Amino acid sequence: MTFLHRRTVLRAAAGGALAGAAGVGCGRSDGEAGARAADPSGRAGAAAEHSAGPGASTKPGASREPGASKKPAASGAPSVSKPPALTLAPLPPGLPAQIEHGPRTGKDVALTFHGQGDPKPITGLLGEAERAGARVTVLAVGTWLEAYPQLARRILDGGHELGNHTMHHLDICTMPAAAASAEITECAERLRRLTGGIGRWFRPSRARLATEQVARLARQAGYPHVLSYDVDSLDFTDPGPEAVRRTVLKAVRPGSVVSLHFGHAGTVAALPAILDGLHRRGLRAVTTTELLT
Repeated sequence: MTFLHRRTVLRAAAGGALAGAAGVGCGRSDGEAGARAADPSGRAGAAAEHSAGPGASTKPGASREPGASKKPAASGAPSVSKPPALTLAPLPPGLPAQIEHGPRTGKDVALTFHGQGDPKPITGLLGEAERAGARVTVLAVGTWLEAYPQLARRILDGGHELGNHTMHHLDICTMPAAAASAEITECAERLRRLTGGIGRWFRPSRARLATEQVARLARQAGYPHVLSYDVDSLDFTDPGPEAVRRTVLKAVRPGSVVSLHFGHAGTVAALPAILDGLHRRGLRAVTTTELLT
């Protein structure tokens, strides 16, 4: 499929994202209009990590743990699918508590997506990235995972990463400690139930950088590093695909972590041109873990 044809296909699929576009950005820093709330339940247990599932491209150090296949339920008992345990390659020592970019000496960049929105265009966007040989990092909102649990495995099975973007996408940096902790741990528990681990990365909602309190609470929940970014696509303002493409390619450089959002039609339509622009510069879109390892 040619680049121009891929972009036409993605632009058509992007129309489905318009209905869910409102309220998908990251408010205080990104201008989000608001966040949907749901009744929270559950708490996170001990920290765990996951990586891409079957069908993913080979990654350094990424592997399934033995004995992770689904076992049949006992006779007369309902069948319960337990997510397989997954592991990740260790991160190098000396990384900062808040990561804004990776090494500037290589050819890799990380495209990171704030996870909310209609699943149909999101599935198309992931497929487009995979056809181009790209892998992305998705920071998921817990209520979105509850609404579309199938997307958790879809993301991992495509070789992408999945992390935590709080439960309800509220202004976490202004919340009391107990409420902020619940935002992190409840989303972590959703991830654990769906994937077998809490994910490696946490990104605060409605803020580019976490406060000291939020970073501390994230560490307590099992996230040693807060994932920020050095390139803001501003796609949440819906400026159109050409503006999104131009903003990203003007600012990106080796090691960059780019902030993008699901649920915005311009982002879906812009992705083929962004990937093509990175390729022309000799840059490669990888997961954040790959960028740093």
